[in-house]
Parts: sequence; C-alpha cells; structure tokens
Amino acid sequence: MSDKSNPDKSSRTITMIKSIRYIHNLLMFIMTMVFSTLLLSGCISTGQRTNLPLELPKEFSKRGSGNIEKKWWLDFNDQVLSGLIETALKDNFTLLAAAERISEVRALATKANAALFPSLDGSGSITTGQNLQAETTTDNFSLDLAALYEIDLWGRVRAVQQGAILDLKATEADYDTATISLAAEMATTWFELVENELQVELLKQQRETNKKVLELITTQFKTGKTNIADVLQQRQLVESNSGNLAGLRSKSKLYRHQLAILLGISPGSKLPETATLPHLSPLPDPGVPITLISRRPDVRQSYFLLQAADSRVAAAVADRLPRLSISAKLSTSGEKAGDLFNNWFTNLGANLFSPIIDGGKRLAEVERQKAVARQQFYRYGQIILDALGEVETSLTKEEELQNIHNSLKIQLQFAEETIGHVGNRYRQGAEDYQRVLLALLSHQNLEREILQSHLQLINNRIALYRSLCGRIPAAIDNPSETARQTVAEPQIITPINTPIFTRGSN
Repeated sequence: MSDKSNPDKSSRTITMIKSIRYIHNLLMFIMTMVFSTLLLSGCISTGQRTNLPLELPKEFSKRGSGNIEKKWWLDFNDQVLSGLIETALKDNFTLLAAAERISEVRALATKANAALFPSLDGSGSITTGQNLQAETTTDNFSLDLAALYEIDLWGRVRAVQQGAILDLKATEADYDTATISLAAEMATTWFELVENELQVELLKQQRETNKKVLELITTQFKTGKTNIADVLQQRQLVESNSGNLAGLRSKSKLYRHQLAILLGISPGSKLPETATLPHLSPLPDPGVPITLISRRPDVRQSYFLLQAADSRVAAAVADRLPRLSISAKLSTSGEKAGDLFNNWFTNLGANLFSPIIDGGKRLAEVERQKAVARQQFYRYGQIILDALGEVETSLTKEEELQNIHNSLKIQLQFAEETIGHVGNRYRQGAEDYQRVLLALLSHQNLEREILQSHLQLINNRIALYRSLCGRIPAAIDNPSETARQTVAEPQIITPINTPIFTRGSN
C-alpha cells in the first residue's frame, strides 16, 4: 500500500521531518550565538595570588614539652569547670544563635546551588466568557509548562555558587571561634571566682590575726606600754579587713552571675561550690607558625572570606560578558478539561543577552569587588599577625609571671621571719608598734599578691591555650555536617592559590 493510501502515516512523516529541521535550525542558531559571543568577549585570563600575605617565621621564640588537647580545659584537672564548660557549649544562647546562623547561610548556599540546574515552572488557568446577547457561555482550560536554563559560559553562576559555599565555610569557622571564646571566658570567670573565694577565706584569717594583735596592743595600752594611737591604728586595720571582705563577697556574686549568663540560666541560680586554684602543667609546645594558622578557626574564617571575595570578582567580570539561555514551553488548552491533553503546543528558544552600554555600571562593580577582595586580603594578613602575636605574648608572659610568682613566695618567707623577729622584740619592749604594723601589712599583702599572681598565671595559660587550639568538639558538634551533604564541597587548598578571572584581549 502506497503512502497516498495511508494519509496518517504520511502526516506523521511530514511532522517528523519538520521537527528534525526545527531542532537542526535551533542548534545552528545556538552555535552561531556562542561563536559570536566568543568574538565579542575576547579571552578570559587568570591571575594567581601569592600564597600568604606575609612571610611566616620558621618557629616561635619558645618551645614547650606539653601537648595541647582539643578540650584543653581538662588540663586544669577541675571536674566542676569541665562540667560547666560542657553545659555552656550546649546551652549558651549566643552559641546557639551562631549555630542557627550556619543554618541561614547553608540555605543561601543551597539557593545559589540551584541556579546551576534548569528551572521548570507550571501554570494553569480557567476562563469563562459569556455572550449576553446570545446568552451563551464558553469555557477555556489551559495548562503550561515552562523550562529555562542558563548556559554558564564564563562561570558566572558557578562563581556565585562557589562564593556562597565559601561564605558557609567561613560561618562554620566563626562558630568554631565562638566555641573557643566561650570556653575561654568560662574558664577565666570560673578561676576568677575561685581566686576571689580564696581571697575571702584568706582575709578572714588575716582579720582574726589582726584582732589578736589588737588585743595584745590593747593590753599594752592598759599597762601604759603604748599609746592610744597604736590601738586606733590597729582598729582601723581590722575594720578595713571587714570592708574589703564586703567588696570581695560582692565580686563573688558578680562572678556567679556572669557564669550563670554564660550557662544560659538566670543570674542568681545555684552554682557548684569552688575548690582551689590548679597547679599548671608544663608549658605546651606551640608547634610551628604554619601549623598554627591552618588550625585556628579565625584565620580559616578570614581565608574563606578572602576566597569568597575572589569568587565574587570572577562573577562580576563574567557579568560584563554575554549570557546565553535556552527556554522551552509546553502548553495545551481546550474548552473542556478532558480536551487538555489532546492538543499540545511546543516552543523552544535560545536567548542571547549582552550588555552594550550601561554607563560603566558593571565595570564599576568589578572594581568594587576587587577592592573588597584586596581589603579582605589585608585583613587576612592582619589576623595572621594577631594570631602569631597572641602566642608570642602568652609565651613571654608565662616566664615573666612565673618569675614574679616565685619571687613573691621568697618574699613571703622573709616576711614571716621578719614578723617573728619584730613581734618578739615588741613584746620585750625593744620595738615600737609602727615596725610591727609595717611587717604585718607587708606579710598580709604578700599573701594576697601570691593568690593574684597564681590567677594571672592561670589566665595567661588560658590565653595561650585559646591562641594555640583549633576547633574544639562542641556539644552541638559539627553543625555544618548537613551542609556538606546539601551542596558540593569546593576544592580548597591551603595556603591560598586562587585564580581571579580578568577580562583580556582577543
């Protein structure tokens, strides 16, 4: 049977030939626009950054023998402190907000990632028309599907997505920095409370000692061996002890309020009782500077922000170049709902968009993004310097504070001997009261200074741990783990070696 005797087959053949011609013409049109775009845009060249903003020293000025644990506060062997820090890492509101910030930026990264894929939108409508003269009513049902996809010729969409992912990684590093800061603040406040409570107990003992001396001087006054001025001075000393105790008790309440706030509970809540100040372990080994900057979250955050700025420079450069997108539309309509799928209409198209005159707006945006990247580059260098400076400062202060602490202990021994010698001579009538008072005040001040110097040593060690430690395992551990499953990981290599796209000549 011939094709003329089979009109349906002939019609299908003609339709197929038209479809093939349509697709062929569309592909030729797309290739022509791509070729034209290449001629208009020129070539894309890449520039390489230097590895680091500054040259790092090979090693720190001092070395130690101890190790740095991830949970560095365990080194103080204070179970109460450990429990408080673990609770704070779980319940502190500022840290919880930082974790939610990660969720926010993760959503933005997912949103940017979606631009790499085609979009498909659907719409439907029902319209009713009425002829009032003929008193007739007509209905129309329609259904449309529209797809759009931008061909990422110059990497603009990819650069935007890369910048969003790097923002996410920077936010994760900011969260890690917040956990370190919270743990350090908890430890510092806790030991300040412990030292203050020890000062209270010490001052109570000193007040009792001063009361006994007052009784002795009062007896001396009654027997005519001293005058009333000595009694009044000793009474003033006892009263000053009482006033200082009131101030110390007030400070203890403030420290407890600070701890409660860090723990995420109301000020005035019951907290564990304090113990004593810990003995410090050997000085930890700081390692080498290059290891430090790759470990510290704040340095990594600045590094990721720098890479994100570079990605936005690439996106701004690509925004000056032509864009090519492909669109497709599938629609159907009918006077009845059952007729919707009987007649289909398709529409395929390719769209070329190229800026010609914009008054320099896009070029200005490129320059702005480059300036932002340079600013972040300098910030990155400053953060590295600050990190090195923090470690060197703590290492230097450790030795100085230890020497001061040891000197105070030796001075206290001499003060105890002086009190014993002067006290015996006073009871024998060979020394006056002023010599006794000076020896007593010197001894008591040294006792308090030793506690203060011990606290300074601990605070400096906390600062050193804070400067050296990397990411600590928080109670809300790995808040960005889901993000790594949501969007693709960028290829990031430390130190920096990120290309910056620039427009070149033909």
